[in-house]
Amino acid sequence: MSFQAFLASINGIVWGPITLCLLVGTGIYLTARLKLIQVFRLPMALGLLFKPAKGHGDLSSFAALCTALSATIGTGNIVGVATAIKMGGPGALFWMWLAAFFGMATKYAECMLAVKYRTTDARGQIAGGPMYYIERGLGLPWMAKLFALFGVGVAFFGIGTFAQVNAISDALTIAFEVPTWLTATVLTVLVAAVTLGGVKRISNVAQKLVPAMSIGYVLACVWILVGFSEQILPALGLVIESAFTPLSAAGGFLGATVAQAIQIGIARGVFSNESGLGSAPIAAAAAKTNESVEQGLVSMTGTFFDTIIICTMTGLVLIITGVWSGETAGAAMTSAAFALGGSAVVGQYLVTIALVCFAFTTILGWHYYGERCWYYLVGERGLRLYQVVFLVLIAGGAFIKLDVIWLLADTVNGLMAIPNLIAIVGLRHIIIAETQSYFARILPNQTLETAS
Repeated sequence: MSFQAFLASINGIVWGPITLCLLVGTGIYLTARLKLIQVFRLPMALGLLFKPAKGHGDLSSFAALCTALSATIGTGNIVGVATAIKMGGPGALFWMWLAAFFGMATKYAECMLAVKYRTTDARGQIAGGPMYYIERGLGLPWMAKLFALFGVGVAFFGIGTFAQVNAISDALTIAFEVPTWLTATVLTVLVAAVTLGGVKRISNVAQKLVPAMSIGYVLACVWILVGFSEQILPALGLVIESAFTPLSAAGGFLGATVAQAIQIGIARGVFSNESGLGSAPIAAAAAKTNESVEQGLVSMTGTFFDTIIICTMTGLVLIITGVWSGETAGAAMTSAAFALGGSAVVGQYLVTIALVCFAFTTILGWHYYGERCWYYLVGERGLRLYQVVFLVLIAGGAFIKLDVIWLLADTVNGLMAIPNLIAIVGLRHIIIAETQSYFARILPNQTLETAS
């Protein structure tokens, strides 16, 4: 059995029915018990983005969100969506939406717990995330260590390095004929320059890049959608229809069953928005706030921005231009869509620039996540080793096959999500009680039901 075949078999187990049910089931349960918090409290959450930082922490709530979004908005929004629709058909986009909708409740819960159970490490920095609420909330230090180990694995071999570096290298080679070795060298130097400055330097870069690149990309998508406005409703209809009916082969599309659309859509959705994965809580814990519920609300907007807005824009552009059933795949498929919708020059350069910015900020965010997980496992003395290994993997990531990268990334993502989801389920009464208590204080006539 080849390494790729072995990875595929492991990935099938990790992303089997149990994980998918745990992932979506947790979101459904929290959505019901928190009374559709992702719908009725979304306006409040968006308003909190601009609330002045006040309280104990290292970063403002907005900076913490941008740090989380820097890791969240990445190749999943361009390459991941293209891969999902290529493999699972347009219906995969529907299952990405569904995962994101329920994932917003999960993101709220995990980030709220991160602030509630955070602590201060030996260096005086805020330390929080699933490893801390698993240890301090559930009282299971062995599971906390398991999560941290998987977190380092994702930073090293999943979202944090290979997928991003490979996407940047391919995009620059196609658009500008930049040699792979040059991309790897320059990228490694840039990552080192930012990450060695710690979380505050990472957040400073994130606050500048994330809003600008997101708004610019969305506007470009809107430009194309306006030009194909008559195709939007048929495209949405195709998404809904193919989410529940199998699609036969067409052009370069090999056909997909409903089960494929569900599995690929949810897996790519989690890869993109990271709800339930346990990554965003690590950044959320550093926020300057005394209200864990407020930070949970702010953090859940990350899933809204990432999937409901950006991934939807990408998916619709791919579908209305018809490239999803063609011969191209990945970033080349998205570039082809922008070329058809606008011009070849715009399609080539805009997608390349967006992809490079998205992937670069994801690398920065995941460096921080992995570092916090590594610190939890081995302490401060091992941090230099972590930084060296991370940079070596950045340098080598451009030379690995794309198929192997996505399999490896999906697998370690699933392994990281499992202990985090178990913790959220185990602490569900705390989540509900904290939320009910907060809204009883600020909105006494609009409380959630008491936790049972």
